[in-house]
Amino acid sequence: MANESICIALVSGGIDSPVAVSRMARSGWRIVPVHCSQEPITGSEAEDKTAASLSHLIENLESSGSIDSNLRVVTVGDTLAKFTEPAAHRDYFVHMKRLFNAIGSSLAIEVGATAILTGENLGQVSSQTLGNLGAVEEASSLRILRPLLGLDKQEIIDEARKLGTYDIAAGPELCDALGPDRPTTVADLNRLRRNENAQGGLDELVEDCLKSLRIRSLSSV
Repeated sequence: MANESICIALVSGGIDSPVAVSRMARSGWRIVPVHCSQEPITGSEAEDKTAASLSHLIENLESSGSIDSNLRVVTVGDTLAKFTEPAAHRDYFVHMKRLFNAIGSSLAIEVGATAILTGENLGQVSSQTLGNLGAVEEASSLRILRPLLGLDKQEIIDEARKLGTYDIAAGPELCDALGPDRPTTVADLNRLRRNENAQGGLDELVEDCLKSLRIRSLSSV
């Protein structure tokens, strides 16, 4: 049975998502972390930083028992490469986030989660504009928790420093390796669905990605 206190956390190797995890863990949520690895387009750096940040939180947060000690890793690089075709490329980052949310929703079933947690911050990047957030959320069957949505970036950085995750996450973001020069900021849902249907549909893409699912222990980082 689904438990109101369990959420799937979409955790990247960046600064924001570990801060979001710490906030919700301290609020009493049980966190089940998921990392969508963009290998083989990128290397394992983002996954390694994700694991290190989460391990640090588990060791140092008073509510460390709220963070699952297993990181679920799903490889998505080859799937994302399908959205570099001309018809879909401008929507690449929206497709990326839609894929991540749909994967999270699928994994939520086995752990009884009722929400997806993200580190999204309004307007920080193209996929996080008001015109795109709704299109991203539409791909999830669960509600989305965005505890950092209205924060200033400097506030997030300051909180990450206090948590001790800032230095772990420092370095270039690799999520834009295949992204367009001029990404869309106001998504067209019909166009997004056409792009996804041309690749077999979002459900099929998720199912294919989940074949790569593996568990990485955070206690051994």
